[in-house]
Amino acid sequence: MNLKITIVLLLSFFLWTNCTVPEQKATETQAKGLENQTADTKPILVGAARIDQYYDLINNKNIALVVNQTSMIGNTHLADTFLSLGINIQTIFAPEHGFRGKADAGEKVVDGIDTKTGIPLLSLYGKNKKPKPEQLSNIDLVIFDIQDVGARFYTYISTLHYVMEACAENGVEVLVLDRPNPNGHYVDGPILAPGYESFVGMHPIPVVHGMTIAEYAKMVNGEGWLKGGIECELTTISCENYNHEEIYELPIKPSPNLPNNRSIYLYPSLCFFEGTTVSVGRGTNTQFQVYGHPDLAGGAYEFTPKPMPGAKYPKHKGKVCQGHDLTRIALEKIRNNRGIDLSFLIDAYQNMPKNEPFFLKNLFFDKLAGGDKLRKQIIEGKTEAEIKATWQEGLLEFQKVRAKYLMYE
Repeated sequence: MNLKITIVLLLSFFLWTNCTVPEQKATETQAKGLENQTADTKPILVGAARIDQYYDLINNKNIALVVNQTSMIGNTHLADTFLSLGINIQTIFAPEHGFRGKADAGEKVVDGIDTKTGIPLLSLYGKNKKPKPEQLSNIDLVIFDIQDVGARFYTYISTLHYVMEACAENGVEVLVLDRPNPNGHYVDGPILAPGYESFVGMHPIPVVHGMTIAEYAKMVNGEGWLKGGIECELTTISCENYNHEEIYELPIKPSPNLPNNRSIYLYPSLCFFEGTTVSVGRGTNTQFQVYGHPDLAGGAYEFTPKPMPGAKYPKHKGKVCQGHDLTRIALEKIRNNRGIDLSFLIDAYQNMPKNEPFFLKNLFFDKLAGGDKLRKQIIEGKTEAEIKATWQEGLLEFQKVRAKYLMYE
């Protein structure tokens, strides 16, 4: 290993093991025992930080990156690290929320030039969700390094699918640098049904799949989910000192409206509200940690959504929403629940005025749920236990498939 790589690795290791979560109070994480490193554990190294494992794969090649604000090694972005090593970056592909991670959910991301590096930025969120052949014509290798949160409707795994498919079609290699899944300790939710495929759910998996991004890439390849059953030439770099039970605090929020660990843990349960008239706190500082509506009965908490970065047009803008504050639930209790909590959804449906619509007319809820069954079960008044019982057969079958691709205990 040459001296330059050694210096970069040592610096990255130091920064990574000393970085903190800026949005999470240190006193809270320390009190709950949720540090990435304790006296008895070794620090987790993400795949990107293990440059010695993949340097020979990227040196002297034309590289394209699929990255965003989470693609960090310590306090240094992956692109800057590569440039310091003389790696030839031709293009940066930007997913939902953009390269810097500041765009609203669903907001079109446009092409441009990164002002810091001068590298061309090409959007993969808007009209063009899949790299075009001409965008890959001078590329030898595409590197995917984005922090995922382990939910089917979190669109980075859909971007991964399209990147792998485009590369397979154009003879370009793919390298996935793995990162821990903060919701990787359980599997739950309804399996996506045929006919309900969309960008918020492309594959027959449950809402919470319990896999890292590299494990998921191997599954997409191995199960023949790319168009025509083609496979891309895939290499993965695993995390070090990680397993699926490991508690992992993200050093950077993965998207504008997931500001901390509580929101990340609650996200699989609360995202269903995005297909309803109920707000999950977009336009406040407690996104995905509260829920409410101006006419919701039985709530003991109030919040008023206002335009803010990452939520320019929040649901019920400027209106007082009655609802529930979930920030008071102990953080470890939320994480250790090990399942999607449907009580919030059922409570909101039952406490909304019956003359007001609950589900959006566009039935976006069905896309999030991966079918119309959950919506109909809620309308029918099924209990959480009754609903979850209908998931079990699909979950057992998925677990068998998932086991073939796991890279960690």
